Amino acid sequence: MGEFVKVAETKDVAAGTGILVELDGERIALFNVDGTFCAIGDVCTHSGGPLSEGDLDGEVVTCPWHGAQFDAKTGEVLGPPAPDPVPSYRVKVEGTAVLIERP
Repeated sequence: MGEFVKVAETKDVAAGTGILVELDGERIALFNVDGTFCAIGDVCTHSGGPLSEGDLDGEVVTCPWHGAQFDAKTGEVLGPPAPDPVPSYRVKVEGTAVLIERP
């Protein structure tokens, strides 16, 4: 198991929203799905849109640029035009700290 690094506080990400965090130079979209924190790569595989700025509906995040949809927990593509999934990251919460595992 890799090292977990603090990237945010729970208060930074309201339920049903996401924010951009960076870890080791990687852009990561951190989401709060009904109190469960999850993290996927922030860069849409279609044309680089910022997934952290997309709409979150349940576990589905929609890229704000061209509407590709991804599973916010796994990074899997759920709807075109994205051709490939984005990476997902292990997340844990300790007190009010949100931590992501280094890849």
